[in-house]
Order: sequence, then structure tokens, then C-alpha cells
Amino acid sequence: MRETDVIVVGAGIVGLATAWRLAEREPGIRIAVLEKESDVARHQTGRNSGVLHSGIYYRPGSLKARTCRSGKQAMEDFCDRHGVPRDRCGKVIVATDGTEVPALEEILRRGEANGVECRRIDAAELKRIEPEARGVAAIHVPETGIVDYAAVCRQLASLLRAAGHAVHTGFPVTRIEVSAGSVAARGPAGTVQGGFLVNCGGLHSDRLIRASGFEPEVRIVPFRGEYFRLRAGAPTLCRNLIYPVPDPRFPFLGVHFTRMIDGSVECGPSAVLALAREGYSWREVNLRDLLESLTYPGFLRLAGKYWRAGS
Repeated sequence: MRETDVIVVGAGIVGLATAWRLAEREPGIRIAVLEKESDVARHQTGRNSGVLHSGIYYRPGSLKARTCRSGKQAMEDFCDRHGVPRDRCGKVIVATDGTEVPALEEILRRGEANGVECRRIDAAELKRIEPEARGVAAIHVPETGIVDYAAVCRQLASLLRAAGHAVHTGFPVTRIEVSAGSVAARGPAGTVQGGFLVNCGGLHSDRLIRASGFEPEVRIVPFRGEYFRLRAGAPTLCRNLIYPVPDPRFPFLGVHFTRMIDGSVECGPSAVLALAREGYSWREVNLRDLLESLTYPGFLRLAGKYWRAGS
């Protein structure tokens, strides 16, 4: 039995950032981060395109706009303070024909209202910034950047340990017992008991709720973004980040080119139903996960409404 003040389940960027902020605000408390994998950032945090988004798309004054702007600044400050490599490389949002120009102008309006460094450019300037990109107009967003979020997590874990807190890897949580004034996280690796527990379990966050004796209001349905990586020599075709004007019906979708912090370039994503919560290829299948997805009424409603877009 190990005792602490606050238990954080999950050592992705949400869990580690939560633990670090708690440690900064309450220097006298003890924190234990529990992670089932052998290292931090093994799932979504370490498998994304690494973009530091500017907040240009969001409705001015909305929670998304405010948190994106403040979060980006906080991330840049953290990286600079602790020596985590980042690159404020900039991106272009490209209208390929005249029908996309009104949506491009609305994005520019939102960006300016949100305080984003951005400006409208013509086809000639687009070619100067990204010589291989073609469009009738574009927005240049110089402040958009890239970072290695897994490196951020490793630094957070190192800071937590140096401050006397615990980051336990190889520690899956299978049962959570809540009693008056305390909570215990149990698993094959042992038990940690504390005063509070914060669920940052990502793909398994709904199951962690169920493991504590409560029924989650929503269920995780895993979708996977598939990316292509440009072959050797081809990355020079993309200097930084090239984005399309998003479809307003599906603003979270849109294939884009992204230069990674190591210099490689990825193109994607598509969005496909994953056959497992941790299924990163078509070969990875978990029947329990798949059955839960296919029988969840929320997913069935989504699929019925948008099956044409997904086919």
C-alpha cells in the first residue's frame, strides 16, 4: 500500500500537465501518477502531428478559442523554460478555388478577433512561402508551431520526480474504491491510496469511471487518424504546414501537410473507425472494444447521419 494526496491516472500530456500544475499550485502535497504502459506518452500524446495550434478557427470569445490561445502560450513558455525543442514555423490555409474564399475570409475574421497573428495573402505570395502549393488565396499564420509532445511529457515526468512526486509506469488501474475521505487505485502492480483521484485515462477514461462504481454518461468510440509520411527527398516539397479550408460541416477533418520536429513531413489524416481502442493499424483488433462501439447508440446515430461522408 502506497499513500499519497492526489492520484492521477494516465501519463499522457493531460495527466502529466495536470499533475505538474497541481504541484506548482500546492507545493506541500504529494502526487502519484499511475501509467499502465512502460513509458509515458505511449498513445494519443505520442501519436499526433505535433502542431501547436494558434486558435484561428474557433468562434471568438468561445471556451475553445480562449483555452487554445492561453494553452499555446503556456506550452511555448514551458518548452523555452525547460529546453524542449519547438519551432514556430508557421502555416498556410489555402483556398484552392473561388468557392472556398468566403470560408477563408470567415477564418481570417475569427483569427483577427482571437488575436492570432494572421494575414490574407494572394497566389503569388503563397508560392513564395510554399513554392509547391497552389491556390487562389490563402491565410498565412506565422505563429503556428510544432513540438514533440512526447518530449514534453518526458520533461514533465522528470520535473515531477525531481520535486519528490511519483510517476509509476507499468501500473494499470483495474479497480477504484471510493470511501469517505479517501480513494484507492488498485491493480496487478499494487494499490495506491489518496485523498483525491483525477481520471486522465484517455481511451480508457470511461472504463475507469465504471471501475469506480459509477456509470459514465458517454462512451469512448475510437477513431484512428491515418497518415502518410513523404519518402526521402520529398519533404522539401513542403517547407512547413499546409492546410485546406475546412468543410464547415466537418471542421475537425481535412488532409494537411505537416512538417514534424525531426524534419520529416506527414500527410493526413483520414479518420477511420479503429477496431480496438489502442488499434493503430487494421491488424490490431479487440473484439470487446469493437462490439462496444458497434452497439453504442451514440455511434449508431452518428453513423446513420454521416455514413455518406465516411464511405
